[in-house]
Amino acid sequence: MEQMLAYRPMKRALLPALLLLTTASFANDAAKVDVDVALEAGKVHEACERLEKGDRRRYHWKATAPVDFNIHYHRGNDVVFPVRRDGMRGDGGTFVAKTAEDYCWMWTARTAPARVTGQVLK
Repeated sequence: MEQMLAYRPMKRALLPALLLLTTASFANDAAKVDVDVALEAGKVHEACERLEKGDRRRYHWKATAPVDFNIHYHRGNDVVFPVRRDGMRGDGGTFVAKTAEDYCWMWTARTAPARVTGQVLK
């Protein structure tokens, strides 16, 4: 089930994280995106791309400390989370876009530094 949260009340809480944001984007014709990032506590990393309805992406990742992970997109003032996992050291699967959106895979190191490695594959 997708989770939809109002973005407006979260702006103040997300501002510090957004200021520390590390972002990677990839083109639709890329076969894969490698993720290899050292996150300090409180920092995030995103890999984003446009997916059309029905597009699939396989992904897998691991972390040296628990991190929060999600796949999300923005719709107006809302943030929609088709995938959301908190406090994970790794995850993977196949994501299928239910709608055409700009999707982002996002990792957040909450309280401890973590190295995140993995891939998002076409």
